[in-house]
Amino acid sequence: MSQAAPEQVIHTRIWLEEAEADNPFASRAAYCHGYDVYGEMLGQARWMEMLYLLFRAERPTPAETALLDALAVALANPGPRDPSIHAAMCGGIGGSTAAASLMAALAVGAGQYGGGREVWLAMQGWQQCGTELSAWQSRLAKLPEAEIDVWPAPEHPAGFDPNGVSTTTIVCQTLAVLARLSPGPRLPWLQTQRVALEQAAGLPLALTLPAAACLCDLGFNPAQGEMLYLLLRLPGAAAHALEQWEYGFKRFPFPPLELEDDPAQPDTKAPS
Repeated sequence: MSQAAPEQVIHTRIWLEEAEADNPFASRAAYCHGYDVYGEMLGQARWMEMLYLLFRAERPTPAETALLDALAVALANPGPRDPSIHAAMCGGIGGSTAAASLMAALAVGAGQYGGGREVWLAMQGWQQCGTELSAWQSRLAKLPEAEIDVWPAPEHPAGFDPNGVSTTTIVCQTLAVLARLSPGPRLPWLQTQRVALEQAAGLPLALTLPAAACLCDLGFNPAQGEMLYLLLRLPGAAAHALEQWEYGFKRFPFPPLELEDDPAQPDTKAPS
């Protein structure tokens, strides 16, 4: 006599669903870490509170919500010169699907130059060095080696701009606001020690280090912070992709190219 197949169960601490009486595949109630999403949270909780609850398994305080809100505004649109946004624009101008444009932005914006992986590395720095200036100076004196073969060795200290001349106004403004709102120790410390850290790195501060400090002050680990950073930058990618789709390719800013052997140009070389 054959035994009944064991019931298949999805294991998750995040979400609990109760099925409708007439349809086991439809939910009549859903709970996120114990909170009734549609019966209690909907219409009361804010978007950032839901994000925090999903990742941290607890409700944020008003101060934490305000800080995450501010970070979300700062990251919402890196601008059309950012490689990830430019990738989404290329998708839009080429008529790609919405998903393809967003995937292009995620792929290009995932790396170690202003991307999600740089935030992961910067958050590791905050975990290891905390608010000890000497520890940061030692860390910035030598670039870390690649831990796994998938990622190449970093070419610049995480959280600093390898092509920058001075700290940009936007970075300074963002740091000032986040430091004022933060309930944690890292952002206020970064505000006071920015110049010393820049001298140790030999480079100006980038937005990724304040973002990493903010995510650490909110209690996120590097993996969670990397994921949130990627997520919070998608609104700008989506908006720019749609805009370029409306404009058409004739208005797209293609940089001029100088070819060494341009077949469209007559051969001007002197006969040998």
